[in-house]
Amino acid sequence: MKKTMINLIPGPVSVPEVVLAAAHHDFASPDLDTDFLELYCQTEARLQKILGTKNSIIIQTGEGMLGLWGALKSCLRPGDRVVAVCSGVFGYGIADMAEAIGAEVRRISLPYDQTFANAKELEQLVADFKPLMITAVHCETPSGTLNPLAEIARVKREHGVPLFCVDTVASAGGAPVEADRHLIDLSLNGSQKCLSAPPNMTFVSVSAAAWEVVDRVNYAGYDAFKPFKNAKAEFYFPNTMYWHGTAALSAAAGLILDEGLENVYQRHADAMHYCVERARGIGLELFATPEAVKAPTVTALKVPEKIEWARLHKACHENGLAIAGSYGSLAGKVMRIGHMGTQANIALLKTGMDILEKVLKK
Repeated sequence: MKKTMINLIPGPVSVPEVVLAAAHHDFASPDLDTDFLELYCQTEARLQKILGTKNSIIIQTGEGMLGLWGALKSCLRPGDRVVAVCSGVFGYGIADMAEAIGAEVRRISLPYDQTFANAKELEQLVADFKPLMITAVHCETPSGTLNPLAEIARVKREHGVPLFCVDTVASAGGAPVEADRHLIDLSLNGSQKCLSAPPNMTFVSVSAAAWEVVDRVNYAGYDAFKPFKNAKAEFYFPNTMYWHGTAALSAAAGLILDEGLENVYQRHADAMHYCVERARGIGLELFATPEAVKAPTVTALKVPEKIEWARLHKACHENGLAIAGSYGSLAGKVMRIGHMGTQANIALLKTGMDILEKVLKK
């Protein structure tokens, strides 16, 4: 039974009707009909503008983790060296994934409530270790933080690191990614966050340098990037592409560009400031330290002492509000409010925060 909820979880976010409608057609075969190729190229062009890149973008069928695994397996072989900037659940997770592939990984370890600020340790480690790849997470959704990328990019450039791989899943479309300016070779993304599309597509920008590594590694698998290198030119994709999902993704990207990127970023910043002020007003404390950069797409709050998260979560749900907990060592200690994509809406946030305040008073 469908229940009306105020959805403020940090993804999958609420999908607008126009995006859902874009996928509701009886499309022909994407393997044969050139209309699909035109749609794919249109979607790529829209995503390039959102990511701030001229690099090619591959679009795959599957949730965002598909692109993350695909990027690592397509670019890393056992013994390759990786430096991972880790400030949260996903930053440490990417490091673990690279190790699972057989890479030799060194971590720049930060507490979950902080963001990258001092490049000295990274610079020294890169100089000594000489990695093939640096990894980072732009927006750590479990922590509600946003890692600045400029200094990491500087270290990459000055020390000639071949690849910079960044998870921008929860920032692209809600905060400036500026992939080319930040020298990002692999920008990893999913459809279900700020793009406000269903959780069925992943897209990754791939630089010329990354394509060279992909060719050399020559990884073969469902998530492999190499078969996409010439897929457009040859109109030969490695599997049956998801026309419906691509259409929804294209429509979602089009909505962002129609609104204007600067307007979209301001809307997200305004939503974050409203959420933070309301939270403080009802006695809640931010999880991130005052020095950490706060994400404009999600706010992480400490679960109040003497209140069990499971009980609070259930009470919110019973009153028509969907918010999220967190992961790993933050589970039960942190709750999160997602104001990304369609949910970067102050009227929606006001309704949701009113419910949260009422529940907390009880």
